[in-house]
Amino acid sequence: MASLDKEFQYYLDNQEELVKKYNGKYLVIKDREVVGAYDTTTEAYIKGEESFGLGNFLIQLCSPGKEDYTLTYYTNRVNFA
Repeated sequence: MASLDKEFQYYLDNQEELVKKYNGKYLVIKDREVVGAYDTTTEAYIKGEESFGLGNFLIQLCSPGKEDYTLTYYTNRVNFA
């Protein structure tokens, strides 16, 4: 899993530049490099799996801001007895 952390950090470190070039595309990132940009997650998944095998690449939607890689959960107060 550590290698995927490196791929994601590459995306974060270069997000602004990548958005200028690939905004709205699903990126396949391998070895800290964009190796493909696709219109759908399915296409990115198929191409990444064919080229690198499962678990060896990252798919990331390329967009400005952090909304596409951050999840926020809201919940009512929970009481534990």
